[in-house]
Amino acid sequence: MANIPIWPGSSSFFPGDTPFGFYDYDYQFQTDADKVAKFCAQRLGYPIINVELQDINFYTAFEDAVTTYGNEVYAYKIRQDYLSLEGASNTNNLNNALITPNMGVIIRLSEQYGTEAGTGGNTDWHTGSIDLQPGVQDYDLASWASSSGISQGDLELKRVFYEAPPAIARYFDPYAGTGTGMMNMMDGFGWGNYSPAINFLLMPISFDMQKIQGIELNDQVRKANYSFELQNNNLRIFPIPNRDTKLYFQYLLKSERLNNSINLSGSSLITNVSNVPYADPTYSQINSVGRSWIFEYTLALAKEMLGYVRGKYTQIPVPGDSVALNSQDLVSAGSTEKVALVDRLRAYLDETSREKLMERRALETDYRTKELQQVPFPIYIG
Repeated sequence: MANIPIWPGSSSFFPGDTPFGFYDYDYQFQTDADKVAKFCAQRLGYPIINVELQDINFYTAFEDAVTTYGNEVYAYKIRQDYLSLEGASNTNNLNNALITPNMGVIIRLSEQYGTEAGTGGNTDWHTGSIDLQPGVQDYDLASWASSSGISQGDLELKRVFYEAPPAIARYFDPYAGTGTGMMNMMDGFGWGNYSPAINFLLMPISFDMQKIQGIELNDQVRKANYSFELQNNNLRIFPIPNRDTKLYFQYLLKSERLNNSINLSGSSLITNVSNVPYADPTYSQINSVGRSWIFEYTLALAKEMLGYVRGKYTQIPVPGDSVALNSQDLVSAGSTEKVALVDRLRAYLDETSREKLMERRALETDYRTKELQQVPFPIYIG
């Protein structure tokens, strides 16, 4: 035990005395390093008792405490702002950046809804067509996809353009007049050889709307309604075609939807909490509140280290007796204080979160309003 180096009572810090050297060239860190070493040694009982630690042990604890403080602060910032950070560049240091909440994630999500609704989005809709044949009602789109070079199961049909001719085209032709429109309507029922009653009066628009609705209702009730049914990749259309024509449709590829929702070229983007560009804190920029926490955490680490050192010697023989060392007490106290300090810091950070601050501001507004209501309103007599 006599050969163990003990704290000499003073120290002189030089860059390179810490394991990682994160803050060695920060002038304020250099100034505080020796002060913190003295603070910890005296809190551990020096000079009443010897402290079996050297200056580099205190410097190591000091560096560890600053790094732990920065990790807790920046981890909180990442949790607070990650939705606004995801997808941004990870090439800039965010230590002193002011993060403004944005709608980037919501917009990226809305693009997916836009794709499904056909109102935009980040996945293109493609157009295809098949030939309708007289008397053929069912058409296999899987065969069409295969012949078009589309992988099996990759096709997703979004829209089919199979609709009845608009009623207005069969009732009113703006270029030929009402008579021709009526003839078209008669042809649609197979009555083209009959002579309809034709009038050339300018009728109210409500009259035209009622006629158009009557034509559409007649088609739904008396004729086979234009419709289609899609089961898996089989398209069945109604009514059964009676002539050669083309049927157009829009579709998307499931592989494109998946690939467009995954940015594989994100090597320079923030994609997860591990590559959010926060660096070690700048010690000289940490305020007195933060430094006070760092000093206490350094002391807790020093207690733990001293306990491990003294743990190698359970008892020291002295003339006629032996002295028991307080190894377990130091280790237990150091570990407990470390946990308590981290919990206190996290609670403090939570209390300064955006949500808590807004709640506090709203509460202050309520109390201010109640206070102002107690002020008597002056009565003016003019």
